Amino acid sequence: MDEGTRELLEPLPPSAKLVYYVLDAEGRFDQTGLAEETRLSTRTVRFAVEKLTEVGLVEEGLCPRDARRSVYQAVPPADRDSVDEPEATADSASEADAPAAAVAED
Repeated sequence: MDEGTRELLEPLPPSAKLVYYVLDAEGRFDQTGLAEETRLSTRTVRFAVEKLTEVGLVEEGLCPRDARRSVYQAVPPADRDSVDEPEATADSASEADAPAAAVAED
């Protein structure tokens, strides 16, 4: 496991870490499969997956056998780097400064 993954996992609850380790080692699972594999409740699994998705460690996809279900898998570190938020551009910086300038003129 790389250092970036460790840093993202550090503040997460133990249940999220367990779910991540299972997904990273075993591959794709749906919520029920994760609950069986980790022996956590489905509610806890859902919370863990939500936290992992927020930080970009896990992605959600459609189940090939049942489109009503979601499957989850760990995001590889190489793919995770491209998911990071874009840096501010000169256009967005000037837009952010515009309201302050308008207030200063009044």
